[in-house]
Amino acid sequence: MKTTLFLLTIGIISTIVTGILCMKRNIKVSKKTLRKAVVVNAFSMLLLFVIGLVPDVLFAAETATKSNASSGLGFVGAALSTGLAAVGAGIGVGQAGSAAIGAISEDSSILGKTLIILGLAEGIAIYGLVISIMILQKL
Repeated sequence: MKTTLFLLTIGIISTIVTGILCMKRNIKVSKKTLRKAVVVNAFSMLLLFVIGLVPDVLFAAETATKSNASSGLGFVGAALSTGLAAVGAGIGVGQAGSAAIGAISEDSSILGKTLIILGLAEGIAIYGLVISIMILQKL
């Protein structure tokens, strides 16, 4: 799994660097070129993911550990706690952020209060991550 994560990290970094180089060179972006870039990046990420999984699948028998249904459900629970908390935090930050921008445009003295409200909404994702870590420690 480490190989897969390493290759995906390389792919993400190369995508970011490509975007930065295109911005610096003032390349004109149209829907066609953007669609082509997204397809190429998605295909390359999928290819890197599959290449990274091959060694893990081939050598899985050597590194087999205890695995049963309860540990599988524990992993599902950890993933759900992080994922759903992140989705909820995203919805909360989206709504609070748009309202905060409107309020700041009228009265700039309330910037600090709006940042606190946005921080509370982002805290939900951190709580989900903490619960996920607690679940994974029990497995």
